[in-house]
Amino acid sequence: MARPVVGIIGNQYLINDQYPTHAGGQMNSAAVSGVAGCLPLVIPSDPGIVSVEELLEVCDGFVLTGGRPNVHPEEYGEAETEKHGAFDRCRDAVTLPLVRACVARGQPFLGICRGFQEVNVAMGGSLYPEIRELPGRMNHRMPPDGTLEEKFALRHKVRFGEGGVFHRLMGAREVMTNTLHGQGVKDAGARFVIDGWAEDGTPEAAYVADAPGFTLAVQWHPEWNAARDPVSRPLFEAFGDAVRRWAAGGRDRAARLSA
Repeated sequence: MARPVVGIIGNQYLINDQYPTHAGGQMNSAAVSGVAGCLPLVIPSDPGIVSVEELLEVCDGFVLTGGRPNVHPEEYGEAETEKHGAFDRCRDAVTLPLVRACVARGQPFLGICRGFQEVNVAMGGSLYPEIRELPGRMNHRMPPDGTLEEKFALRHKVRFGEGGVFHRLMGAREVMTNTLHGQGVKDAGARFVIDGWAEDGTPEAAYVADAPGFTLAVQWHPEWNAARDPVSRPLFEAFGDAVRRWAAGGRDRAARLSA
């Protein structure tokens, strides 16, 4: 039997500073295939190449990946500054409407790092351009030097809401995670429920309230060591289960609703 398809949102890069490329991290594909049990398909995040409607038809679920470019502040009503860093307006144009469509249809997605922030913005929330400059906040950015193991090392605790979605999924109120982000949630969007926080109060885990499908998103990078990490594995397993449920019947329900 064919595995359900998970669209992995790609990022745009220039190879050798001149050759434009769409790419996705191997760790995301490995986690989707080996842990979620689905077929990974890297998506070129460019509205001139793909449409949200096509993606909803081709894919059963989506992984909203991390990436260096940030969501443009115009998407949440703020002016661009140097602190906001680099942008990818093409990705914004694909992922933000895609999130809203998935929420409405019940089609599952998993948000990771930038993807976590995209879900918040798609639901009407806003972002801080630089978490480490806020009073009382730690530096959540990736260490500039070291091996991959050192950059993705577990660096801080995340505490979940008592009896909440993540507490039930992980079987623990508190876990250790890596941290590789500069921006973070400022104001939570409508229905964007924050259900996990770092030690300094930074939002780290969330879901969309009253959504008919899987909408979990995390600020850390669970794709690292996903098959063995006790926090990453249940997250990808639960996502894979949700994608299989959608592939088995959710697509037909969405078609009836839109008819």
